[in-house]
Amino acid sequence: MTAAEPDTLAWTLKSERARPAGYLTVRCRTYVQPDGRESDWDILVGPRTVAVVALAEDGQGILVRQYRPGPGAVLAELPGGLVADGEDVVAGAARELLEETGYEAGSLQVVATTYLASYATHVRYAALARDCRKVAEPTPDAEEFVEPITLPRDQYVAHILSGRLTDMDLGLAGLVAAGLLRPTV
Repeated sequence: MTAAEPDTLAWTLKSERARPAGYLTVRCRTYVQPDGRESDWDILVGPRTVAVVALAEDGQGILVRQYRPGPGAVLAELPGGLVADGEDVVAGAARELLEETGYEAGSLQVVATTYLASYATHVRYAALARDCRKVAEPTPDAEEFVEPITLPRDQYVAHILSGRLTDMDLGLAGLVAAGLLRPTV
């Protein structure tokens, strides 16, 4: 693909509306502060999600190119997505990895948990998948248009550190757990 060619994974914005839609909801909470004053806060409410730092048997890192509506761009992302109600996070990570990339992990573990932000209830998990092997073609959900890619380990780490993805923080946790980044202090 050259710079002049349109990206086949890109979406086109048709309209925009100022109300909750999709899988996140905004709720206004009124709090009474310690001094008795009241204040309103918009809270983002959403389901649990997982992002997977996935390393293939040959050591390459696995990513998924897909359109991201927030940034409005096609990004090379960590595989992942929603963890269903009642679903184990490791099972959700394995399912998302297989659906989006066609890879199955030799081993998989949750390595970090965090909130999306201070104004959100949305809990996010970082998972590390090692010794992944291609077992099928991707079977993404109806609204997902994905292109799995692999990068040599050094390029994979550099991509995660570049911040040109939406789950950089979860990627960092996975890289540290994999021993690919070491604290310098």
